[in-house]
Amino acid sequence: MKIPLQYQRTEYDCGPTSLLNAISFLIDREDFPPDILRHCMMYTLDSYNEKGEAYKNGTSKMAMIFLAGWLNEYARVTKFPIYTETLSGKDVYIREGSKIIEALRQGGAVVVRVFLDCGHYITLTGISDNAIEVFDPYYQETLSYKEEISIIHDKPFSANRRVAFDVFNREENTPYALGPVENREAVILFNTNTRKTPEKTIEYFL
Repeated sequence: MKIPLQYQRTEYDCGPTSLLNAISFLIDREDFPPDILRHCMMYTLDSYNEKGEAYKNGTSKMAMIFLAGWLNEYARVTKFPIYTETLSGKDVYIREGSKIIEALRQGGAVVVRVFLDCGHYITLTGISDNAIEVFDPYYQETLSYKEEISIIHDKPFSANRRVAFDVFNREENTPYALGPVENREAVILFNTNTRKTPEKTIEYFL
């Protein structure tokens, strides 16, 4: 059974929350191994803030890359149906034919770092016209953004925001922008049993 995606519990845990949401989007609760939950929490929240306070600068890019590799190794050893890919720089772009759009069309989820007052991780779960359906783990009852960003109220298992392609692709530090190309990062995740590929299903082409 799928469960509703979760909101972060502090100002800092968007990274592990978004990664665990991506896996929950792909994997039923009864099939979700507790050791994945343990390792996701153990290896994130690794950054120190300017005052030298531990855990209060969120999760680093290196921690996300490490966890993506750990998940692949875990899958190899245990046969758990998860596969990850990491992207950086110019590969982190939202347009038709991009790796992120192809991943979403194949039923995958993508964790990206965007700007929301500061660096912030969110989970991409689907495509709606020229917009991406997103689960943002930072709870807000209302939004003061433009029409390019809207709240989704009726998809607790997959999305709570709809964000236009163009918003993501901005290189400025504006809400939900991926920001400067050289700083961009993403982790793509697939359930290898349900991934829609040309070999598996005609639906991939539709």
